[in-house]
Amino acid sequence: QVQLVESGGGSVQAGGSLRLSCAASGYRFSEYCMGWFRQAPGKERDRVAVIDTDGSTTYGDSVKGRFTISKDAAKNTLYLEMNSLKPEDTARYYCAADWSRCAYLGTEWRRYDYWGQGTQVTVSS
Repeated sequence: QVQLVESGGGSVQAGGSLRLSCAASGYRFSEYCMGWFRQAPGKERDRVAVIDTDGSTTYGDSVKGRFTISKDAAKNTLYLEMNSLKPEDTARYYCAADWSRCAYLGTEWRRYDYWGQGTQVTVSS
């Protein structure tokens, strides 16, 4: 049974940093596309960043240069390092995983099979 558990969210001021973690279990971690999505109230769930089985990464335009996605296969953990946070980064952040390649899944969050419960990130101005 696949389980994804996020942690690391919180409240910070604009310009601050946070690191999110996603502890994964129940599947071969290195064989899945994994990613971070976020959803603000009243808005669609957007792809933030993904990392594929070969380690290649893709970022949303709004976070390029500020966020970094990485994974530690030995710990079965996915990370999202977030720097220079802005109020518009405020959202609930979700960890996602899927057997398919990230390139195939694209930006459509509905294609991902496995999700965590999310962790809230709030950035104040």
